[in-house]
Order: sequence, then C-alpha cells, then structure tokens
Amino acid sequence: MKSPDQVYVSITGLRVKSIWQELRFWHHALASMAQAKRSDGIISADARTINGIRHTLTVWETETAMRRFLYRGAHRRAIRVFPAIAAGKTFGYVTGEPPGWDQVHEIWLEHGKDY
Repeated sequence: MKSPDQVYVSITGLRVKSIWQELRFWHHALASMAQAKRSDGIISADARTINGIRHTLTVWETETAMRRFLYRGAHRRAIRVFPAIAAGKTFGYVTGEPPGWDQVHEIWLEHGKDY
C-alpha cells in the first residue's frame, strides 16, 4: 500500500532503429507527450536524450492514472507502431521522491525491462 506522499514514476528509454524512422518517432513522441501533459493524474512529464537514448520521465499521482494514459489516444497509436520504429526498455515504480535527470539513465540501465 502506498502512502499519500508517494508517487508513481515511469522511465522509458528508446533508441530509434534507423535514421529513416526519425520522423515517425518524433510524430508519435510529440503527440504522446502532449497527451501525457494533459492527462488526469499527471504531476510532471519531460523528455531528454542521454547517451543517444530518448528518455521520458513521467511522474503520476498513482499507477492507475499512468495506466489510464498508457493505452489511450496518441500513446496507444505509438505503442502499435513502436516495434517498427524503436527498441527500448521501461521501468515504473512507486517512490516518495522522484529521480532527477542525473539519475534517470542509471536507473533505466539497472532496472529497465525490454519493451
């Protein structure tokens, strides 16, 4: 059971498969990020490229809120085409303190599960 001061953190890291997929990647990434930023239960949503990996860091009030976002709208469409565009890993967890960007890549490397 999570305490009231805990949040759900989701870290994704993707590597685009080829330069030919860049435009498709950005089309879906921008639409998905816009959807995340207006989703119920979102606390913060940001993205950065670290060591060639396109990372997203989203912080949610609950895992349930993140899951409502996950399979709807632009993000659902992105999931459908993902195998042709990129390869990557994700990691989600409950915490009292979301990581800073200086920690995201290391957490992803250590705990990420292939998507």
